[in-house]
Amino acid sequence: MIDFDKLIHNHVKREEKPKVIGRYYPSEIGSCLRKIWFSYKYPKETESELLKIFKIGDMLHNFVVEVIKSEKNPDVELIDAEMPFELKMKNFVISGRVDDIVLLKANNKNILVEVKSISNVNKLEKAKPQHVMQLQLYMFATKIRDGMLLYVDKRNLKSKVFTIPYDEIEAIKALERFSILHEHLSNNTIPEPEAKLDEEKSWMCKYCEYRDLCEEADINGKKDR
Repeated sequence: MIDFDKLIHNHVKREEKPKVIGRYYPSEIGSCLRKIWFSYKYPKETESELLKIFKIGDMLHNFVVEVIKSEKNPDVELIDAEMPFELKMKNFVISGRVDDIVLLKANNKNILVEVKSISNVNKLEKAKPQHVMQLQLYMFATKIRDGMLLYVDKRNLKSKVFTIPYDEIEAIKALERFSILHEHLSNNTIPEPEAKLDEEKSWMCKYCEYRDLCEEADINGKKDR
């Protein structure tokens, strides 16, 4: 019998390239800074189950592109679906292929749409802060000042859209987070465990692959005081 789970595992598996200090990725900035720091200092192979989730996200993104391009939907026009992204700062670069962003035109206006897959769209009452931060960064870099977050339910393709107006203050905050991360990585100093300290971010700890290292760092930090 064919083990199709193994076939899928082999298909989604990818070669992990070590991250380089000074080159950062826009999709990460809404995460806990300590987790990002660990991913540079102690890289781990991405688990197969997480890669499968990423693949589902890619498939839904491609479906959204298909929907926008469809001649059945003449009110919207697809401008771009995979936008290269590079933002050069003084001491570092933010770069990467933006594969969850769609640039479309509606009502003669260009709109950046960030596409996110979600397990239950009915439970979502507002856009997630980490996604808003990411979109603000994209709007800052592209100078496109109209944004939307589109959440698509993985179970039934139901969707929910949130209009996100450009906020330069929030965009600058995102850039400042990269600066803080770069400083900690360059000086080999561990950031604060912000997910532990912020109730709204505490859920990140549950899914963090660096929980053990994080706990160990806090214990050692208390001993040093």
